[in-house]
Amino acid sequence: MTITIYHNNACSNSRGALALIREAGVEPEIIEYLKTPPTRAILVDLIDRAGLTARGAMRDKGEIYEQLGLSDAALSDEQLVDAMMAHPELINRPFVVTEKGVRLCRPPEIVKEIL
Repeated sequence: MTITIYHNNACSNSRGALALIREAGVEPEIIEYLKTPPTRAILVDLIDRAGLTARGAMRDKGEIYEQLGLSDAALSDEQLVDAMMAHPELINRPFVVTEKGVRLCRPPEIVKEIL
């Protein structure tokens, strides 16, 4: 099975999902999305395949979220994706991709649905 994880090692949920993948006997492709952000097309695809909205895929904590006024409910998905493209730290994590689907693995145990 091929698995890709959009990973941030500073995040306990991301580390937890990675550990569960490895416990399942698979070494995933690890994309450190803060160093290598996904393209807009890939990010939109991840969001869509995970069954989320852009807001649902956005990290709503932190200084940048507040500074950019991203809690404004009037912002469109396109505007939220623009913000995530400009500031990858706004992308919630970890996204995990397998042949069985895509999930935002918060909590990490959600990864078991697609292993």
